[in-house]
Parts: sequence; structure tokens; C-alpha cells
Amino acid sequence: MSVSDENTTVVIVGAGVAGLALGNFLLRSGIDCVVLERRSREYVEQRQRAGVIDTRAARMFREWGLADRILGGAPLEPVLNFRVDGRTRPFRYVTDDHGDGRFCPQQVLVRNLIDVFVGDGGDLRFGAEDVELEDISGPRPRVRYRDGAGVTRIVACDFIAGCDGDHGVSRSSIPEGELTRHSHEYGYAWLTVLAEAPANHQSMMAIHPRGFAGQFARGPRASRFYLQCPLDSSVEEWTDDRIWEETEARFGEPVGVKGRISSKTLVPLRSVVHDPMSHGRLYLLGDAAHIVPPMSAKGMNLALHDADVFATAVVKQVKEQDAGLLDAYSSTCLKHVWNYQAFAAWFTDLMHDAGDASYHGEFRRRLARAEFERLYDSETANQLFGEFLTGLN
Repeated sequence: MSVSDENTTVVIVGAGVAGLALGNFLLRSGIDCVVLERRSREYVEQRQRAGVIDTRAARMFREWGLADRILGGAPLEPVLNFRVDGRTRPFRYVTDDHGDGRFCPQQVLVRNLIDVFVGDGGDLRFGAEDVELEDISGPRPRVRYRDGAGVTRIVACDFIAGCDGDHGVSRSSIPEGELTRHSHEYGYAWLTVLAEAPANHQSMMAIHPRGFAGQFARGPRASRFYLQCPLDSSVEEWTDDRIWEETEARFGEPVGVKGRISSKTLVPLRSVVHDPMSHGRLYLLGDAAHIVPPMSAKGMNLALHDADVFATAVVKQVKEQDAGLLDAYSSTCLKHVWNYQAFAAWFTDLMHDAGDASYHGEFRRRLARAEFERLYDSETANQLFGEFLTGLN
């Protein structure tokens, strides 16, 4: 059984940060849209991810009139907590305006975006399986999916927003040869660990000869830990005891609470950009178009920027029949993406090269240490770093 008489302006595939932000921007502008998500609402709202909303993103929510209802979390203080060779070295960076950013775990932002979208009457459909994109280069593309009752539905639209991540159906629907994939592999991975262990600080990063380590609060009773490791590592070799031993060694201090470890995942660090970010009437947003290493805390903010640019372009097209912003969507976003990729690559190399010399050698380690010290000693370097970190550039 199929239901094929549905129509809307924009079908949004994926209810992550990009898709939900876009849905809210369109709904607020009076533009019809449907958001399709394969997972359940419970899964989406509990998905643990890092969360820093930079100044640019906070300003964007204000401009859409959503800041009071969406933004949450602690203010983004201009202090980074480092432990270098086992010793604490707090770093305070300078910016012209650092009052807008927020430490906001992604699940909190996602819950807020869902609550506002649904509360304002938005059409959000969880459990959408077997999504297929049809006629994406034609004047009226369609999205076919199977709902929770097993009914096949078809929604015709003017535009499709692919917000379903690096492994989603959206980008794979673009014919081979139409996109160029630019990528950089950093040569190491992170073991990411979620544990029932309260953090001593909102965030802490360690530079150590044994490799990078990080601990970031995930609520009052849990933390996410990161440990640099070789690409050929396996999760199985990282026993709980080894994780705690290695964390204490790199931080140079005991872990206060060694609680239950609920998840372990190996994440190879890489940067990826797909160019262009559109094909026909399909537009790629967020991780479907680009990946930045987690060291930079820029992935969520890039997704929000894409949503802002695309929503503004759709509003211009629908209300004024002006396609100029839509035509420029990819080039507009990619300029911003490459700017953030440059910062992400620099900061990732700096933090890892300054510790473990086994990847890039002692010469690079000493260069990284000198660059790290320059952030403390040079007012100009400090301010530039702060502006990139908080999204002012």
C-alpha cells in the first residue's frame, strides 16, 4: 500500500542538529517542510555527542528569534584546561566578545530543537525506514519511505535537504562522478569512552609523550574520555583497567571515580569535504557534506551554519522567486567549511604532535611545543586563536 498524494516545500532527511535547526528556521518563516528520521525519538534525544555552540551559532539563533527557546548550557568561558606532561596549565584566550558561546551537549540541543519544532506544529516523522530519493534533478523530486506501520509513503517536494550524516542515503543518491571528495587522514585514532565518572572540570585536555587524552563532562555524573591510539588498535585490547591506567598516566593524576564504562568506540581522525554540496534539487548539510576532527569542536557549528544558509536561501526563493542564494549555497558554505577545516587541522596537529613524537617525529614535536607556548606568550596569537575557537572569524 502506498500513499503518494503528499506534498511539501522541503523534505529534510535526518533529525540531527542540521535537520532540526533547518526545520525550525523554515517553520518560523512559514515554509512547509517534513522531517524524516530513521531512528526513534528516544534514541535521537539520548544520543551522546560533544557540544559547544560558538558565538556565531548563538548569534544565528538570536537572528531567527529562537535563542530563548533553544540555547541552553553553561556559558563558554574563555579558559581551556590543559595538563602538559602531568602538570596543570590553564590557558585563557582573548576575544572581542566571548559571552554568547555555550557548553551545550548535543543531546540537550537536539531535545530543545525537537520540543520547539513539534510544539510549533512541525511535521517530524520518526521510524522512517528505507528512504529513497527520486528524480533529484527534476523539477519536483520525491522522497519514498516506509513508516512505522509498514506503509510506503511518497512525499513530493521542491527541495530535499540531506542531513543524514556521512553514511546516509542522501549523498549516496548523487550520481557517481558528480562530487569530488577531499580528505585528509591524521594517522591516528581516538578511543572514545563514556563512563559514570564525574568530571573534575567542564573540560580537560592532556598533552603527554604517551599521546593525547581528554575528559569532558556529560552531565553531573558522567564523562566522555578520549585516548589517542594507533589506527590498528582494537576495542577488545582496551580493557577497563587499561583505560583507567592510561588515563591516569597521561593526566598525571588519579581519576577520582572509576565508574562503569558504558561504551567504547575507536574513531579514526580525519577531515573530509565533498564539493559541491548540492546536486539538482538535493542539498547536503552537516556531516553529509563534511567531517571535521572532534578536536576542533566545530562539527556541530558547521551543521548549524549550513542550516542557516540553506534556510535563508529557500525563504528567498519561495517568497521572492529569487534563486540567487540557492545557486550560491555550495560556494557560500564551502568558504566557511574550508576556513574551519584549516583551524581544525592546525589545532589537531598541534595538540597531538606536541605530545607523542612516534607519529611525526621529534622535530615536529618541538615545533608544536614552540607553537603551543606562543599561544601563551603572544597577544596576537592568543587573540587569533580565541576568535577561531569561538567562531568570530
